[in-house]
Amino acid sequence: MKREIERNSAAEDAAIQLGIVADQDNPEWSGADFAAAVPASAMPAMAAHARRTRGPQKTPTKQQVALRLDRDVLEALRAGGGRWQTRANELLRKAVLGHVNLRNCGAGMLSKNERNKR
Repeated sequence: MKREIERNSAAEDAAIQLGIVADQDNPEWSGADFAAAVPASAMPAMAAHARRTRGPQKTPTKQQVALRLDRDVLEALRAGGGRWQTRANELLRKAVLGHVNLRNCGAGMLSKNERNKR
């Protein structure tokens, strides 16, 4: 089904154009501005800086893995806001390296198959 695009009215367009003209931090470019502009490709250092990516860790401490989680577990982690992956890592660290017996710590930590066996 094709959606109809709602166009701005003439009054809305006029208000938008006035806002553009009034913006001192980002003025509209003139023909002279475009003529004086230099493309980023003409400045290799700037272009390289813009394309750069994060390099390898100096001392790699983490390993990327694919992990399937139950939807409710993932939603609970994400509900805590940003850095949910760090919190998940901390919870796993406490559970695994803290010598917690996962099979005896309650149904919340057991897989669905293990919960059904109980």
